[in-house]
Amino acid sequence: MLYYAEMKHVIIFFIPLFLYSSIAMAQKDAIKVKMIDVQGNRKIEKATIKSKIKTKVGDTFSVERIADDVKAIYEIGYFDDITVETEGFEGGIKLIFKVIEKPTITSVRLEGNKKIDTETLVGKITIKPGEVLNQSLIANNTDRIAALYQEEGYYHAKITPVVKSISREEVTLTYLIEEGPKVKIKDIIIEGNKAIKEKEIKKAMKTRKRWLFSWIDSSGIYKKDEMAADIERIKSVYYNKGYIQVAVEEPRITLSKDGREMYITIKIDEGEQFRVKEIKMQGNKVLTTQEIRKLIKIKEGKPFSRETMQGDISSLTDAYSEKGHALVDITPLITTDKETKTMNITLDIKEGSPVKVGRITISGNTTTRDKVIRREMRLDEGDLFNTKLMRRSYDRINNLNYFESVDMIPEAKPAEDVMDIHINVKERPTGSVSVGGGYSNIDRFIATAEVAQANVEGTGQKLRFRGEFGKRRKNYVLSFREPWLMDKPISAGTSLYKQERQFIDYKRKASGLELSLGKSFTEYVSSSITYNYEKAEIFDIAAGASSTIREQEGKKTTSSIGWDLVRDSRDNYIDPTRGSRNSIYIMYAGLGGDNYFYKTIGETGWYFPLPLDTTFLARGIVGYADGLRNKKLPLYERFYVGGLGTVRGFGWGEASAKDAAGEKIGGVKELIFNFEYIFPIVKAIKFKGVIFHDQGYGFGEGESMTKLSKLRRSAGAGIRWISPIGPIRLEWGRKLDRKAGESGSKIEFSFGTFF
Repeated sequence: MLYYAEMKHVIIFFIPLFLYSSIAMAQKDAIKVKMIDVQGNRKIEKATIKSKIKTKVGDTFSVERIADDVKAIYEIGYFDDITVETEGFEGGIKLIFKVIEKPTITSVRLEGNKKIDTETLVGKITIKPGEVLNQSLIANNTDRIAALYQEEGYYHAKITPVVKSISREEVTLTYLIEEGPKVKIKDIIIEGNKAIKEKEIKKAMKTRKRWLFSWIDSSGIYKKDEMAADIERIKSVYYNKGYIQVAVEEPRITLSKDGREMYITIKIDEGEQFRVKEIKMQGNKVLTTQEIRKLIKIKEGKPFSRETMQGDISSLTDAYSEKGHALVDITPLITTDKETKTMNITLDIKEGSPVKVGRITISGNTTTRDKVIRREMRLDEGDLFNTKLMRRSYDRINNLNYFESVDMIPEAKPAEDVMDIHINVKERPTGSVSVGGGYSNIDRFIATAEVAQANVEGTGQKLRFRGEFGKRRKNYVLSFREPWLMDKPISAGTSLYKQERQFIDYKRKASGLELSLGKSFTEYVSSSITYNYEKAEIFDIAAGASSTIREQEGKKTTSSIGWDLVRDSRDNYIDPTRGSRNSIYIMYAGLGGDNYFYKTIGETGWYFPLPLDTTFLARGIVGYADGLRNKKLPLYERFYVGGLGTVRGFGWGEASAKDAAGEKIGGVKELIFNFEYIFPIVKAIKFKGVIFHDQGYGFGEGESMTKLSKLRRSAGAGIRWISPIGPIRLEWGRKLDRKAGESGSKIEFSFGTFF
């Protein structure tokens, strides 16, 4: 009999005496296998077991081959013991593989868990009732449960698997859990660093000590895998400053006496700093050496930086891609001189052949139609592949705001000099209900509500109904927009609106219709023409109202046409970090109706990316309006500066001209400046903070815009969150030039989807 032991892999033979003489004569007359049988199996089919046996009927008996067969059967994973017996049979032998199957796990239970609910733990466990007993799988799930507890801060958690036999064929599995106290990171100590400050090292790490917003970003908890990644991040900080021999030891962990606080100590051996001595290129023909040197940022005589080197390779790859060589291979060949602490770098460039775009496939768009995505692509099948245009395509698809995520995956086919592009999107709900509000001395509390569908039937069409409700204000607007009329880069829109507002000295109500038609001319430049027809009435004028207000009492009709020109290169319309938006708007009223005037507004806003994922915004607005044909500029077409979109900290129109009675009559000119510093608070969820400074004023008749001392000033701070339901904005502004009778500050908020 042959026995295969599971743990030691020892093979022992027990062969009946009557076969000894036959085996001794094996060299003259080889023993043949006449029959193969399997016994002892209940759940596993004989055919499955026999498929693993390489020995066949008619083969010569071989101890080594049978040992391999036993191992192969054992690797199925369903057996505790396997023995092989032999019997004489028809002039040869019969092989009998006797198996003892592992018992089945009838139940998997958890005991002792209080801090983490059973449903959450079961979701992490991969071993299920009905599976065979497998010690490695049990151990793996023990580690999975322990890792989950560690992620929640239970560093002391102990997980003990207990297997209990019910019968020879069945067992139960229970994980006994001792959770222990929750452990929070109290401090991270860096030792041995001289060249790089501790603050810079800690910024590179994902592991952080407990802080105010740890409940949001789950920081302050020790995670073994994250700490291992942090060690590599620390090394990268040093590699990027020329310390290529840096060594970072495994973290040393100590606990407080009560076991609830953790101190992590990381020791660093920095080594010497290496500088770049010489940079060479080889294999380049499409780009000259001089062109390459202009593109790369790593310089001779400067400390070596792995990050800069990687960025240079990316820049060169993009430069080659823009010339159609998308499969270029750039390898930095580096030699070091330990005595002089210098490095020589040779960029080995294999340019390859020009590559064209192959198939463009789209997946994941369960609602949005293919053409809505394809028309945003800046590459078409058959074009030369270009990474710059592919990135722009990504920005445009992402800016549709129809998708939670957009993945563009190029797939190279070197044999065909073709690059396929696979676009995978994940739809987000584009129907929305959004609300917002604000408070001012005039309108008191103002509530806004909006019901919208930004992607009607997956066509990209936008339908919106918006209402504003306050003690002194009611506005309603219903609008529709087609962004691609007849599948051309031409937009068309229409809206109906009704407005009512009560001012201190008068009331106004209006209703109107607006029609627009626009066209994109280049990648970033577009223009539109808008026609507006409006009926408005000013009534209930107070006895003490100024002549400016009294002159405009009654019903009047406005028939106007407007034109705008916009250049928008922002990377993201909702949460921009780079690029700019520049526009000019001109309006002429006098195509019939009672009102004759013109109005022009210029706006520019620039976003500058700064270190640490921060952004600086500089924005300016200038506007001018006046009556025509001896007509006065209507009160409702004047500039009312103050509020979330103009100068924060001021109420609507509070930073504009007033009449003798203090009524806001708006300006005929406006000048506004906004400056913002935007910084991440919790990057993972796009939760940001903002510090701002605003200046602006709506100038009345006779007031010069060059008199900058008239500008009202404010400063403040706020938070912004690109939440699952849309952008949320809460900002507080304080007047820096508060006047008698004015409030000192103002809080405004809004949340919902931007269009």
